[in-house]
This record gives sequence, C-alpha cells and structure tokens, in this order.
Amino acid sequence: MPSKKPITESSAVGIDLGIKDFAITSDGKKFENKDFFKSTQRQLRVEQRSLSRKTKGSNHYKTQKLVVALLHEKVRNQRQDYLHKISKCLVDNYDTICLEGLAVKNMVKNHCLVRAISDMGWSEFRTMLEYKAQWQGKNISVIGRFEPSSKTCSCCVHINKELTLADREWTCVKCSTKHDRDVNAANNIKTFGLRNQSSVAQSDGYHVLAT
Repeated sequence: MPSKKPITESSAVGIDLGIKDFAITSDGKKFENKDFFKSTQRQLRVEQRSLSRKTKGSNHYKTQKLVVALLHEKVRNQRQDYLHKISKCLVDNYDTICLEGLAVKNMVKNHCLVRAISDMGWSEFRTMLEYKAQWQGKNISVIGRFEPSSKTCSCCVHINKELTLADREWTCVKCSTKHDRDVNAANNIKTFGLRNQSSVAQSDGYHVLAT
C-alpha cells in the first residue's frame, strides 16, 4: 500500500454532486449528467410494453424478457464506465478529494427527483473514489451533509438565507462576489473538508488549516 500523500490546500479539490451536472469541482470543472437511462427510456417503454403483451412463461416471453434485461444492463454499463472515468480523472489529478456526505435513501423520498437521483450513481461513485484513492495513497475527506455549502459565500462566509434551489447564480450582499451556485458549494466543501483533517501542510503560500 503506498504511503499517503500530504494534505495541502493547493493539491485538494472540493466536489459538489448535482443533477444538472453530475459533479462540479472547486476549480470550476463540470462533468455533465449523461442521464443514460433517459436516452434509452423510450426504447425500454416499447420493449416492456411488448413484454407485457406476451404470455408469461412462453418462449416469446422469455426472449423478450432477455431483451429488456439487456437494455437495463446496457444502461448500468454505460453509467459505470462514465463513473470510472470521472473518478480516475479526479484521483489522478488531486491528492485530497473533499465530498459532502449525501443521504441518498432520504433524498429519493422526494418523488419529483426520485428517478433522477436513483440514476446518478452517487454512492457507487463515492465507492470508486475511495478505493482508487487508497490504491494511489490519496486522501478522501467527507463533510457533514448539513453544512450550508450552497448558501455560504466562499469568500466572506456570509450565509444567504434567501437562496432557493432555483437560484443558479447569486451575488453576496456582504462582499458583492458573484457566485456560480455549484462552484461556490464545491469551494465550501473543500474548505470544510480540509478543516476536518487534523493538519494541512503549508504549500505554495497557503495558510495551514487545522481543526
């Protein structure tokens, strides 16, 4: 097992996971949500409708059931391949990755977002990050999901209590900084994640952060 990389602010990144974009980094990179299920949804409906018309237990039914199963497997494989690529990119390029602990089981209780959230694969993505980080001696820091990462100005820490889910950009009333909601959240996740560490080595002129 490789020794752990030092935790420095300059080699760390905060990751905000979302639905519009799958992942947004604190340095402004955005990995789009491919929504592989949506791209095959129409075909799945057609094939599932065809399956429902066939006599259960018949050879035609068994053949059609396999067609539906293969479509679902195609979606899973596409999603896994995409998650592998993103997780590898992040672990290869950063020594410390800060994430927000998301309670996916609670989030899918929102009936308006249940399909979108279930299709994202956030838990699987976190698992990939963790074992790839372990292979390379990289660090994972997970912050509490109740930290106000979206509403806190990453420049002056003023909390915007009026911010709603519909607000994709906002300007801090205290320091006048204009924020992209998701990039700002990722920056705060990075800050909170580094504070969770017992020590952060001084690097490239950054100050030491500590709990």
